[in-house]
Amino acid sequence: MRAAAILGLGCSSRNLQPFQTDKTVDWQIGMPGSGAEADVILVFGGDGTVHRHLGLLVRLGLPVLVVPAGSGNDFARALGLRSMRDSVVSWRKYCDGQKNVRGIDLGVISALEDADGAPAPHGLRYFCCVAGCGLDSEVARRANELPRWLRANGGYVLSLIPSIFRFVPVPMRIGLLKSPVVATEARSGAPDFRSYKPTLLAAFANTPAYGGGMKIAPRALMDDGLLDVCVVGGVDPFKLFFLFPTVYAGRHLGIREVEYFQSQFVRLETEHPLDVYADGEYVCRTPVEIGVAPSALRVLTS
Repeated sequence: MRAAAILGLGCSSRNLQPFQTDKTVDWQIGMPGSGAEADVILVFGGDGTVHRHLGLLVRLGLPVLVVPAGSGNDFARALGLRSMRDSVVSWRKYCDGQKNVRGIDLGVISALEDADGAPAPHGLRYFCCVAGCGLDSEVARRANELPRWLRANGGYVLSLIPSIFRFVPVPMRIGLLKSPVVATEARSGAPDFRSYKPTLLAAFANTPAYGGGMKIAPRALMDDGLLDVCVVGGVDPFKLFFLFPTVYAGRHLGIREVEYFQSQFVRLETEHPLDVYADGEYVCRTPVEIGVAPSALRVLTS
């Protein structure tokens, strides 16, 4: 068997050692080419590392094992892989011929305009966890400016607290689309818009949690072909500050200013272009279409 290892920031060949007990496995470092010179791929890193390689991982169609070794590991946790030890156990099951490979959905984002406001060339970006706009993007931007060790130890929370008191809610429109973003080069037609004024954040989730365990979409599943959409309207900053801990338990859905629903495909528009982040990484600016690619990625689970 041939295995390829993608090593994220801060990882080295030493991280591979617990996985190299089977001497029949031929290892290579780095992403295999389009000729797929591997049978399985191991990704060492966090959500950002996975995010940056999703396009090629989908095209290769090989089984992928995520080894949580980044500042944010929400995707690995969603797969039941909370530590490197869990990933080692999953790897040994796979090597022993156990059927612990499953297909999961990915989110997709398509920008409708470029930075100058002109129609954007058709192009899709995959995401594994959550895409967001508004306060969510501001927090992600701030967190990415922190040192890596601090991001891994409460960086999202440290970035959220000042953002709560500085971010001004903005008008957003979310439209439900009838045709998939991913199936055609054509745009998806006129959406059935819902308007939210003002809006603190809009999150489009493939997994329940992001930001180091914040359950923004506690009902999200990775194999139901749907996005879970959580929209938070204008909330007083002091109220939001004291309600913030409820997100870790998914209890924020009972708050009056929160709306939660599911859809396969949506369009997000804002009064002025706003940054869209996914898996903690900058993707593009609004307007965008966001959808689901069903069973787009094959992964090893616990």
